[in-house]
Formats: sequence, structure tokens, C-alpha cells
Amino acid sequence: MLMTTKPMFDLAYEGEFGIGAFNVNNMEITQGIIEACAAEKSPCILQISKGARSYANMRFLRKIIDACVEEYPDVPIAIHLDHGDTVDLVQTCIDDKFTSVMIDGSHHDYEQNVELSRKSVEVAHAAGVTVEAELGMLGGIEEDVVGLDAAEYEKNVEQFLTDPDEAKDFAQRTGIDSLAVAIGTSHGAFKFTTEAKLAFDRIEAIMKTCPGLPLVMHGSSSVPREFIDLINKYGGDMPNAMGVPEDQIAMAVRKYGVCKVNIDTDLRLALTAKIREVFATKPSEFDPRKYLGPGRDAIVKMVQRKLHMLNSAGKAAEVAAQWEKLGKPMPNSYK
Repeated sequence: MLMTTKPMFDLAYEGEFGIGAFNVNNMEITQGIIEACAAEKSPCILQISKGARSYANMRFLRKIIDACVEEYPDVPIAIHLDHGDTVDLVQTCIDDKFTSVMIDGSHHDYEQNVELSRKSVEVAHAAGVTVEAELGMLGGIEEDVVGLDAAEYEKNVEQFLTDPDEAKDFAQRTGIDSLAVAIGTSHGAFKFTTEAKLAFDRIEAIMKTCPGLPLVMHGSSSVPREFIDLINKYGGDMPNAMGVPEDQIAMAVRKYGVCKVNIDTDLRLALTAKIREVFATKPSEFDPRKYLGPGRDAIVKMVQRKLHMLNSAGKAAEVAAQWEKLGKPMPNSYK
């Protein structure tokens, strides 16, 4: 069932669980995500980046997601724009029947970010679409999102974290529905040179200045060792890849107000690792189904593990009931 993020976050904030927001780029990745969510009876957010729109064509991605909704009608699904950078793009995604959008003005100065986010909220809320914005700076690189140099970020992380008082002012002036915060996470597979330590004290402070505001973690892939080892074993070159420990992500969603956790890199790693394995162990194989299929299976298993980490497994019925309670509100484009 298709919905906005509101019924999901209404329950997640107080219910000690988080919603996995998984980036989709093609059929196999999307199938792997939704099959895992269906098996675990978990809600999910399927998010589409600017790069995905360019690579796959929005019409194709939209039809794949429509198939997910039809095939698994009991799985609560939100379609979300990841890292939108203009009000025009927000409007385009609303017209394309997204149910949620992110406007990312974190690379602008504070007042510009406020104004860009406020205008995006004005446009999206008029259409019944929920809005996520970002405040603070992350490290790393992923697709079109270029953050701070990883080494520089680690060395000076405190100065880039989201300021709790700014977060309060930002939320009040923009009217956003959720806020992506910088708490020590980073984009990409090469996030850190040493094990990450999330700034839980900063999350707690933001919760105090912004009570009830759903928080979002970007750059939250854990970069599973088994996939890195497979990639390197079969010709890859990723010796220093390191992500966010899953126990820290679990704490963020179970103890603090983190309601949405973005996962993209881990999907890519799972798919790539299995494709490399097939190519290396079966060099005569040329049937795409024989290497994309194992990649999809790896995504299913990996996403299932993530859903238990996020404590969202088994929460689909509760989210569906909350959506019913709210009167099944949907964006105007569906009416």
C-alpha cells in the first residue's frame, strides 16, 4: 500500500523502531528490497536520487514500484525523492506521484537553506506531500552528493554536526516533517579511517530542542565485511572500506528519535559482490539472469538483516492501521 511517511514516523518516533529508506536504481535492487520487506512484514521507503532518475528513467522506475505495490499490497511503501536540490525538482517529483520529498540545502548558508526548504514545504504541503530537509554537513561521496573529505570530516567532525538550537529555529521557520541531521555518519563505502562513533549526545540535544520531530540518518550503510571480502577476493580493490556499525544504528533508532535510516551503499556492495563471484567462478557465464539473480538474492538477505536491526520487522500492520486511522491521506496527484 502506498502512503506518505507520516503514519510511519508517527509510530516510529515513540515505538523504538526506524524505517529503512532504500535507494532504487533498477528492477533487481527494487525486487530484493520489497521481497525482504514482504517476508519480514516491514514498512519501507523506496527512494530515488537524481542519479537514479538519470540512469533508469523515472517512468521505468515508477512502473517497477507500481508493480511492488500491486504484488505486495500489505507492505506500507512511501516513494521518496532523495537529495532534491531545487523547488522545481520537488514539483516535478510531486507531479510524478512521489509521496515524500527531500530538499537538501545543507551546502548553502543557513538562511539560504531555510528559504529553499520553506519554499519546498510550501509547494509540497499544498499537494499533500511530506518533506524532509537537511541541516549540518556529512562527509564522503555518493552519486551527486559530495560531502566533506573523509579525513577532514573525522578530524573536525564536531564543527560539522547539526546545532540543536539551529535545528529548532530551522524546523519552526520551514515547517518540515522530518530533519536529516549530521551526527557523525558519512556517505559512501569509504566513510571512515577508524570505527565510527555516532554523536548520541548531539541527537539527544536535538530531541530536546525539537521534541517530536522525526530525525533522519543519511550515510548509514554499515559496509558489511562479507561483501567487501568477496569483492576483494574476486578482483576488487576496496581495502579500506568502512561503514557505520550496526549496533550504533540500532541504538539510534531504539533509544533516540531517529525514524528514517538511509541505506544505499550496502545494496550496491551486495549486488556487486555476487556478480563478481559469478564472473570469477563461472567465466563462461553470459546469461544476465545467472549473475543478477544471485545479486538480488544477496540483497534480500541483507535487507532482512537491516529490518531486524531497525526493529521494523513485523510493524507493517501497525503502520497500515495508523494510515487507516489518519483517513488514508494521499497526495493530491492521487485524487
